[in-house]
Amino acid sequence: MRVRRYGILLAVLLVSFLLLTVQGELMAIVLTPVQSLLVRVHRGALGFWANYVDWKVVRREVVSLRGENEQLRVQALQAGETREENTRLRRLLVLRDRLPLATVAGEVIGREAGGWVRSLTVNRGRSDGIAQQTPVIMPDGLVGRVVQVHRGAAVIQLLNDPASTVGAVVQRTRTAGLVEGDAGGAVRFKFMARDGASVAPGDLVVTSGLGTLFPKGLPVGRVVKIEDKGSALFHFAVLTPAVDVSRVEEVLLITGQTTQDVAALFPSDG
Repeated sequence: MRVRRYGILLAVLLVSFLLLTVQGELMAIVLTPVQSLLVRVHRGALGFWANYVDWKVVRREVVSLRGENEQLRVQALQAGETREENTRLRRLLVLRDRLPLATVAGEVIGREAGGWVRSLTVNRGRSDGIAQQTPVIMPDGLVGRVVQVHRGAAVIQLLNDPASTVGAVVQRTRTAGLVEGDAGGAVRFKFMARDGASVAPGDLVVTSGLGTLFPKGLPVGRVVKIEDKGSALFHFAVLTPAVDVSRVEEVLLITGQTTQDVAALFPSDG
C-alpha cells in the first residue's frame, strides 16, 4: 500500500510537471506574437514621435530660412532701388552742372490717375521760384511745362496732353512744325505737307527754340510713322516721346532765361 501511494504521488507530480511544461509552451506560443506586435507598435510609436519631432524642427528651420530669404530679397530690392536712384540722380546732377541755365531739381510726388498720365506733380512750387510755363526737363529730353503753381508744389503738363503744343524741328532736315498731344494719349508732330519727304521714321524731333519758353535743341521724341493725309495742308508724324513719363521720378525745372541752344548736351542723331 505504501508503494502504491508513492507511485500515485509520483505519477501526480509527473503529470503536474508535464501540464506545467505544456502550459508554458502554449503560453509562449500564444504570447510571442502578441509581444512581437506590441514591440513593433512601441517601436513604430517611438519612430513616429521621432519623425514628428524632426518634422517640427525642420519646419521651424524652413520658416526661419524663408524669413531670412524674404529679408534678403527685400534688402536686394532696396539695394537695387538705391543703385537705380543714385544713377538717376547722378545723371540729373551732371546735366544740371553742364546746363548754362538756372535750374531747380524736383521730385515727382503725384501722377494724374486714369488710362494714361498727362500731368505730374512735383515737390517744388512758388516758394522755390517756380512760375507758370516753367520748362521741365530730364537727361533724356523735354518732359513738359508747369501749368499750376502752389506754395510747395507744381503741376506739370506733359507732351501728350491734348492742350500741349511745342514748337519743334526735325533735327536731320530742320523741317519745322508743332508737337501736339492727342486725345488718345499719343504725341504727334504736325508739319506742312510739302515737307513730307523730309520727315522719316527714326528722325529725332527737338525743340525749335522759337519764342522764349523752351531752350533750343531739347529732344522731344522720335518719329515712329507718318500719317499721310493726302492733299491735306498738314501731315502728322507719330512720335515716341524722348522721356518715358511713366518712369519719371526726378526732374529739373528751368528757372532762368531759356534762349540758349542746348542740343550739344543731349543725345542726337550724330
